[in-house]
Amino acid sequence: MPEDIFSQSQSLPPLAQRMRPESLEEYVGQQHLVGPGSVLNRMLSSGNLSSFILWGPPGVGKTTLSCIVAKSLGREFFTLSAVSSGVKEVREIIEKARGGRLFSGGKSPVLFIDEIHRFSKSQQDALLGAVEDGTIVLIGATTENPSFEVITPLLSRCQVFVLKSLEVADLQLLTERALHTDKVLSKMNISLESTGALFRFSSGDARKLLGIIEMVVGSAPDREHIVISDETVTACLSSTPASYDKDGEMHYDIISAFIKSVRGSDPNAAVYYMARMLEGGEDPLFIARRMCILAAEDIGLANPNALLLANATFQICHQIGMPEARIPLAECAIYLASSAKSNSAYMAINKAMELASRTHAEKVPLYLRNAPTKLMEELGYADGYKYAHDYPGHFADLEFMPEGLKNTVIYEPQPNKSEDALAARLSALWPKYYDK
Repeated sequence: MPEDIFSQSQSLPPLAQRMRPESLEEYVGQQHLVGPGSVLNRMLSSGNLSSFILWGPPGVGKTTLSCIVAKSLGREFFTLSAVSSGVKEVREIIEKARGGRLFSGGKSPVLFIDEIHRFSKSQQDALLGAVEDGTIVLIGATTENPSFEVITPLLSRCQVFVLKSLEVADLQLLTERALHTDKVLSKMNISLESTGALFRFSSGDARKLLGIIEMVVGSAPDREHIVISDETVTACLSSTPASYDKDGEMHYDIISAFIKSVRGSDPNAAVYYMARMLEGGEDPLFIARRMCILAAEDIGLANPNALLLANATFQICHQIGMPEARIPLAECAIYLASSAKSNSAYMAINKAMELASRTHAEKVPLYLRNAPTKLMEELGYADGYKYAHDYPGHFADLEFMPEGLKNTVIYEPQPNKSEDALAARLSALWPKYYDK
């Protein structure tokens, strides 16, 4: 293998940047957004571009998609990073955008903000007027739920598009494209023998995938014949465990380990991974927010106090900040990890949501309907309703489900001290559902 090919690769941009697509035809994944008849495809076809936020995990093409949208419509493209930009930079861009519209046929420039969830309220407030009057079209990218991180007035002016982790077929296509079309890799003798480890370590992240390929190729002992296999990928990453994660993806691995440690009732691992995050400069509110979700999803009705403590921890961290916030964070993590676990509420709402999506035409029984007018009373609205407090034990045996869903059980108590009490009460009230 000629040595100058490897020398050339050292002087070029990273593989992920070299392989960045420039059109929707080259874009891989997210067909629900970019495929034929999809919302973004229609937006580009019509030329009517409105502000939107791309929400999804890292490495799935948020920045790339934003660039393609702006380029396809011939819009001037400005970009800001929420990490390094302040209100001053936002206002400067808005002024440039106002001037640019005069020379671009009245087309609003695109302002792309990466990690928009890190923008402060004042920074987001500075954008409002320009988004509302059309001075700019805002495209934000975030890995965090925008309903938590983006102020309501700004969120109401943007559509939210959810991006998904790439599928195996997407990763396969990206791998083959890189090996066969990249100006450096295509000139090398590379054998792709297996992809299990490559795709597993990539975790649906295109940037990770291409970074790992580049690492394996660059560290190959035999430059005449380079092999990409489960063995070579695992060996390469074992010798440099975090180098492929230089853009911050380790963050997602650590928070995943933290969540699973709490769910798995290991307070030692939970506090350790929390410390790793705090040492790395993680926002304590991010951790506290995750514990609120954990308390509801994984502990739930086994210990309802867990959610109260998690919410109190979130509020305290918001008020006192670091470094003191580490103490209530640790207290909460230990409590949640040590608590009894139940996902019954999580399972119940998922089941109810799925049921509701299939049965939205089911009519509410007349006796449960509101009857604010005389006509409604004459039509039988509220007729037959039993007011629970008028009956012994404040309970009246009444069917509350729609006609087509009678006898449907959604909530199923799980065996723990707290839900045992709930189950006993429900069994006494509703033996036909819970007396099993």
